[in-house]
Amino acid sequence: MSHDLAWLNALPADEAEDELLKCCGSKRWAREIANGRPYDSLDALIAQANDIWWSLQPGDWLEAFRSHPKIGEKKAASEWSRQEQSGIASASRETIDGLATLNRAYEQKFGFIFIICASGKSSEEMLSALRERLEHDAAVELPIAAAEQSKITELRLRKLLEAT
Repeated sequence: MSHDLAWLNALPADEAEDELLKCCGSKRWAREIANGRPYDSLDALIAQANDIWWSLQPGDWLEAFRSHPKIGEKKAASEWSRQEQSGIASASRETIDGLATLNRAYEQKFGFIFIICASGKSSEEMLSALRERLEHDAAVELPIAAAEQSKITELRLRKLLEAT
């Protein structure tokens, strides 16, 4: 089914929020984006999405993070997640095991799962980023994870509205 910006602008608020939650799991973000309609262009929507994202509280970011499967997890939550994590498909057993082990260490250290915009990244690149980011403290890591979520949200908004 083909969607466009006019479709999103015309949806009832609750349906728009439901569609937007597919792009970012923060309910506050989805509500504010839905309430900001109509948007004149996809670029305007993406700019507003970014502005709202960075105005949110850390709890809103964490809510969005919880909507993601872990990198390398077999049961990716959505078709978009499976596509975004396609770099895992050809990963060696050693890399998959490393991702699983370091994902657990990351979640234990920071209290949320490792978030990375995985599109176009190999499993080895994701593992390397995970190793590097495990060295951060929480004050450094949370904004990095939030920036990765912002990238994911933009990609998903484009997918939702079939504009690439």
